[in-house]
Amino acid sequence: MENKDLRLAVLIDADNIPHTKVKEMMEEVAKYGIPTFKRIYGDWTKPTLAGWKIVLLDNAITPIQQYSYTSGKNATDSAMIIDAMDILYTGRVDGFCLITSDSDFTRLATRLREAGMRVFGLGEKKTPSAFRAACDKFIYLEILVSEVKDASVKPKTVKEKGKAISKADKELVNMLGSSINDIADEDGWAYLGELGNLLLKKQPDFDARNYGYSKLLQLIKSFDDFEIDIRESGRKMGKLVYVRVK
Repeated sequence: MENKDLRLAVLIDADNIPHTKVKEMMEEVAKYGIPTFKRIYGDWTKPTLAGWKIVLLDNAITPIQQYSYTSGKNATDSAMIIDAMDILYTGRVDGFCLITSDSDFTRLATRLREAGMRVFGLGEKKTPSAFRAACDKFIYLEILVSEVKDASVKPKTVKEKGKAISKADKELVNMLGSSINDIADEDGWAYLGELGNLLLKKQPDFDARNYGYSKLLQLIKSFDDFEIDIRESGRKMGKLVYVRVK
């Protein structure tokens, strides 16, 4: 099943996610599948969540009320986890989008993957590494906002930003190089699609947008360490892109 056909349950932790990014979040989710469930959890009696009430109707997100029975305890997390397991056992979804910056959902993400679900995480850069690693793919909310800002910036500005990072980030070059070699054929060529999948397995929060580029190919082109070969596929798929280490 293609990603775009995945039926997804989108569960949002209102206590840890700002409402100002809801539009960008839902557009990002649409890249990975079709939202079958869209629920957001929080204590809606709190004034701190007032901003969410404005955007819920516009995005068809169902608010789930969870009172904070005890000070210092997060009842919202428990409600979201229980709902996730209930949805899992309905068999009506192929994956979950957990939108939170809270490490308390690490075990939930792991359990859903054990059940054969695809798990996409969205959260801020402060999200603990344990939760990021528990997801199949993790996307930083900050890059979603920057995408909107970059749309009004000249492409040259974005390219310069990428170049500045590419020169300094030797660790990124090494990861790309080792990943290419891991799946390369006898001539050293690796298919770009397989490379992208392997990078996500190694580092779930890997995203070309973190480095100022919208696509993995653009990021690789910014380095002098790699060669690119565009081949005709002979099918309706069009052209295939291969890369190798120089």
